[in-house]
Amino acid sequence: MTLRGGSVFLALLTSLSAQTFHNYVGQAGPRSVLLAWGVTGGAGNTIGLDSVPLGKATVRIANRTIPASHNWVSVDGLSPDTTYPYEIDIDGSRRGGGQVRTWPEEAIRLCFFVLGDFGNASSGQYRVAQRMTQEFRSHQDTGCPIRFVLTVGDNIYGNANLGAVELRSGDHDSDWDSTFFRPYREILQQIPFLPTLGNHDGNGSENRADLFVYLDNFFFPGNHPARWYTFTYGGLAQFFALDSTTNSEIGPPAPAYDPAGAESKWLQLTMKDATAPWKIPYFHHPVYNAGPRHGASYDNLKHWVSLFEKSGVKVVFSGHEHNVQFSNPSETGGILYVVSGSGGELRRGDIRPAMEERHIAAWAPARAFLSVEINGSEMRITPVSPDNLRPVDPDGHPVRMPVLQRLK
Repeated sequence: MTLRGGSVFLALLTSLSAQTFHNYVGQAGPRSVLLAWGVTGGAGNTIGLDSVPLGKATVRIANRTIPASHNWVSVDGLSPDTTYPYEIDIDGSRRGGGQVRTWPEEAIRLCFFVLGDFGNASSGQYRVAQRMTQEFRSHQDTGCPIRFVLTVGDNIYGNANLGAVELRSGDHDSDWDSTFFRPYREILQQIPFLPTLGNHDGNGSENRADLFVYLDNFFFPGNHPARWYTFTYGGLAQFFALDSTTNSEIGPPAPAYDPAGAESKWLQLTMKDATAPWKIPYFHHPVYNAGPRHGASYDNLKHWVSLFEKSGVKVVFSGHEHNVQFSNPSETGGILYVVSGSGGELRRGDIRPAMEERHIAAWAPARAFLSVEINGSEMRITPVSPDNLRPVDPDGHPVRMPVLQRLK
């Protein structure tokens, strides 16, 4: 039996979290938000889209009291770019609450986080989560609050491997307490996490049931569970959440990214219709990667790369490799490819000898997430870590942060 490093930490937290109540923002927009809640102890579906209701629920928001027949409610008729406190009662008792801010209808500025390869319930994940919470708070009273978190896959890992079987891999709601709902509790109560799938989020390398719990616990645009989807923010940016895994709902693992597949056909049509100046794909497997463990996914995804270049994409976010990497846009079709796969898992192997050949301009072996700011035609990307983060170039020279990318 193989146990991950965080398993003792996980066991301690799990013993303390039976029937823990959580509430979170599932979706947000200019005039609506989706608020969700549930518990992460016991058996069955206890939190998410199709979870069994905990009781008679009411949500107080915007001077309204809204009854809910599910463990979630979609609230419409709100004003753009406005902060709303909310409270959640179950069977007449206060169980949760927070505040949520709607998005502007038109924007020239946007701040968000990117987080990858995080859900291992380790002390390292919790330190990154604490640093994220600090960064989130520091933005709240500025002109650019954090609006959402993009995840680039491997949202939850199994913590024990018994040959062909992964234990606590995310196929039960109880697995999500210490790996997701607890570490990001304060952030989740205010902004949505907008996820993509990693190979550890289904039968790509673990359990097929992981995929269905992922699709149930996260909420997606239009409240339709989806392995790939798109959303826009204030006319400034359109995001394309893609599935680069071999997960499948039925049958053996199979690539969702095949050039002739439904996802790639959808992406081609959707990207063709996109009008926002910033077009931002994000997915798990990096097109450009210098290791130390995984190779680049260029050969599998070169049809996406070609589409990105034709469509005016300027930045792509991925995970999978457990460090931080930035490509050299002059060698990668004018596009900045960013790897951010160390939100919990970390690999420290020295990749400097391979960086130049693999078109990687900067690298940092540290647990981190990305803080991203778009201001008009300029994007600033800053890796943020609870540890000493020193990005270097192939020769080991320090690389100044943030990394800048422009539309032209």
